[in-house]
Amino acid sequence: MVREDKSTWKANYFLKLTQLLDEYPKCFIVGVDNVGSKQMQQIRHSLREDAVLLMGKNTMIRKAIRGHLENNPSLEKLLPHIKSNVGFVFTNLELVDVRDKILDNKVSAPARAGAIAPIDVFIPAQNTGLGPEKTSFFQALSIPTKISKGTIEIINEIHLIKKDEKVGASEATLLNMLNISPFTYGLIIRQVYDSGTVFDPAILDITPEDLRSKFLAGVRNVAAVSLSIGYPTMASAPHSIVNGLKNLIAVAVETDINFAAADRAKEYLKDPSKFAVAAAPAAAAAAKGGSPKKEEKKEESEEEEDDDMGFGLFD
Repeated sequence: MVREDKSTWKANYFLKLTQLLDEYPKCFIVGVDNVGSKQMQQIRHSLREDAVLLMGKNTMIRKAIRGHLENNPSLEKLLPHIKSNVGFVFTNLELVDVRDKILDNKVSAPARAGAIAPIDVFIPAQNTGLGPEKTSFFQALSIPTKISKGTIEIINEIHLIKKDEKVGASEATLLNMLNISPFTYGLIIRQVYDSGTVFDPAILDITPEDLRSKFLAGVRNVAAVSLSIGYPTMASAPHSIVNGLKNLIAVAVETDINFAAADRAKEYLKDPSKFAVAAAPAAAAAAKGGSPKKEEKKEESEEEEDDDMGFGLFD
C-alpha cells in the first residue's frame, strides 16, 4: 500500500473536516488526555452508528475552520476552544443520548507518577498482604500500620491523593503494590456546538421542569416589582384587577352601591350565621370523636377564595 504524501494527507483531512462541519449541525468538543489507542478504537466502535469521531492537530483544525468561515461564519465560535488535546464527535441525534454513550466509554487505569489526579483517592483500612520488610515504605508516607499474622495491616482509611494534585512516585508505587486502579479515563466533553451556538455541557442536564420553575420565578419577580412601583404589566395586571375589585367591594359595603361581586360580602355582614351552617357538621363530628379535618380544609379553601375573589394569577 502506497502511503500518500504529507500535502495530500493534509488536503484530504481539511476536506473531511469541512464536510463533517457542513453535514452535522451538532458536535462535541472532547478532551482525550490519557486515552490510549486501544480505548480510542473501542470508543469509535461504540459510536459508529450514532456519531463520527475525528481527531487531529490543533493547528490543522484551526486552519481548516478559518478557511471555511466564508461558508459558515458561526464556526468561528469553535476556535477559542481548540486547545490542548481535543477532538470532535459529530452527530445528528439527540445530544443527551450521544453524551451518555461518550461518558459510558471509560476504563480503569492505574495511578502514574506525575499525572494529575481527576478524583480524590482513599485507601481503606485493610490487610495489605505485604511482608514486614515494607514497613518503612508505609512510614515514609505517614500511613499508620501494624503487623498482623506476619503481614502489614493498614489501621485507618487514608486520604492518599487529593483531586487536581500531581501523583507522587511513592503514592503511585503504593497503589500498584496494592493492585488499586483508582482512576478512570475516557473522552471528556469540554464544549457542545449546536447550529452555531457553543455552550457548556452542563446545560444538557437542564429539564423542562427546571425551565418552568425559573420562568415562574421570573414572572413572580416582575409582578412584585410592577405592583411596587405602580407600573402595569401582563404579570401584575391580574393582581391589580383583584386589588381594585377588593377596593370596590369595600366602597360598596360602606355605601348603597350594589353589584354582583359585592352582594356576597354584604350578605355576610348582614347575617354571618348563614355562613356558620357549614361548620355545624364539623362540630358534631368533633363531639362524637370524629375528625373535622375535611370540613376545616373546605372552610379554609372558601376563605382563600374570598381573599382573591376567585381570580388566579393567570385567569
